Amino acid sequence: MGLDMYAYTATKENQDSDNLREIAYWRKHPNLHGFFEKLAEEKKLDYTSFNGVELELSWDDLDRLEKHIARNELPSTSGFFFGTDADDYYKEEDLQFVKNARAELFMGLRVFYNSSW
Repeated sequence: MGLDMYAYTATKENQDSDNLREIAYWRKHPNLHGFFEKLAEEKKLDYTSFNGVELELSWDDLDRLEKHIARNELPSTSGFFFGTDADDYYKEEDLQFVKNARAELFMGLRVFYNSSW
């Protein structure tokens, strides 16, 4: 058990499971999860627990994320299944995710974050 985190794409027209393509996976990266949870709150998504919540990411979201990663400012986040701070471990991978996600948006796809714990 633990925090599993995913980013994936879908076409603008069709978001069923047959059209999803994973572009990133993280295992126990709590502070990144915390960033996305705060983003979901700002977007006023309706959920009881930020687990299995699909969060669509925009250009602006990715810009903000990149700045938080580069400045080591991901919010400190903890949870029973989350593990410990993994910001340094994932930093380069996180920045590569931002770059890849931007390319997907440029190609006209939608980018989503989701998690399971």
